[in-house]
Amino acid sequence: MANPPMNVARLAAVDAAQAARVLSEVREAALAGRRARVPPRPVIEQSWGRMLRSGVDPEHDFRSGLLPADEVRRRREESPLRHVLPVLREGLLSVADVARHIMVVADAEGRVLWREGSRPVLRKADGLGFELGADWREDVVGTNGVGTPVVVRRPVQVFAGEHFVRSQTSWTCTGAPITDPRDGRLIGVVDVSGPLETMHPATLAWVDSVAKLAEARLRELHLVQLERLRAVAAPVLARLAGRALAVDGDGWVAAVTGMPYVRRVALPKSLSPGHRWLPSLGSCAVEPLAGGWLLRADGEPPATAAVKVVLDFARPGRRTLTVESAAGSWSRQLSPRHAELLFLLTENPSGRGAADLAEDLFGDPTRTVTVRAEMSRIRRYLGQLLRHRPYRLSEETEVEVLLPHDPRDLLPQSTAPAVARRRPAARDEGPVRS
Repeated sequence: MANPPMNVARLAAVDAAQAARVLSEVREAALAGRRARVPPRPVIEQSWGRMLRSGVDPEHDFRSGLLPADEVRRRREESPLRHVLPVLREGLLSVADVARHIMVVADAEGRVLWREGSRPVLRKADGLGFELGADWREDVVGTNGVGTPVVVRRPVQVFAGEHFVRSQTSWTCTGAPITDPRDGRLIGVVDVSGPLETMHPATLAWVDSVAKLAEARLRELHLVQLERLRAVAAPVLARLAGRALAVDGDGWVAAVTGMPYVRRVALPKSLSPGHRWLPSLGSCAVEPLAGGWLLRADGEPPATAAVKVVLDFARPGRRTLTVESAAGSWSRQLSPRHAELLFLLTENPSGRGAADLAEDLFGDPTRTVTVRAEMSRIRRYLGQLLRHRPYRLSEETEVEVLLPHDPRDLLPQSTAPAVARRRPAARDEGPVRS
């Protein structure tokens, strides 16, 4: 029987020096193509496999150029993360400074935009290239607590020798992704970093909890914005006959008249006044409102076909849906669950029932309630392009799926059995080698 992955957090809490030695042995064995006496954790093993396939050199400390100060400033001003800095500071900095950690906030591209905390640790971070404007994408600097959460879209703690690049192996970092509650889009990562001996086993849960508090704050701010739009739209809608909606720039609905309430409608990439076609409404007249748009349905039935539906999973961490039609196109960043479901539908164009999809996702055909709820959410933005009984994409719609060059990089955040079968494990193809 193979040895189970090591509980790194527990070992580090007991003896940091021993943890560093064991992790170094695991790393050296994996990079040499040997079987380690203790296997790396799955999230680390999969990341190392991506690094070797993309050509990252474990012995070379590569650093891309720092962003100029004015570009860092511009990104800060445009990032929704600026609204949650007080939440992140309150939740992380008071402890981080005392415990000799630093807090790092990076954008969705892995660029460091904010960095605060213990001064000695900040100086050590400078030596690692962990500076303002630095690029800490996984495929640039290897497995780390900023770039790896961007790819797998979940919190990750990287201890010492679990870093792919040798120069980072004295460092330990814990990062959690922050997503925009309006559209599920990744907007950045918050990370707590420092020497291995200062890390606690509870750091992962701590950082993840603060990231979730930041997302909750963004959700509150969005509700305030919708309330303002509702106040603007109310007197306008009161004068209209027929179906109409007031929506914000992301398609969230503030108010409706002449139709049942819906939470959100899918909008084109660049919406402008005039007539537009939307999957859930058909042909609409689009007019600007302060803080959003007024959509007036023309009374035509929603269209049942589109020129093309494109699902883009070509790069690790990318999950984009694009619908192209004669009236324009629109795109949406998919949640991990919606990406899984739509991928499974493209694998089964004749359709899948709720029990089939539950088996595909969870290995449990009884979890149909979860599947039906998620498919209902997908239909809110795909409209008649998504059919049911069984679930399938419209037969009249051309579908294109962009997949990664290496099947092992397919939806790396997914643990769904059906996706795993399409994504062979690195160990099934022999040891990873450079």
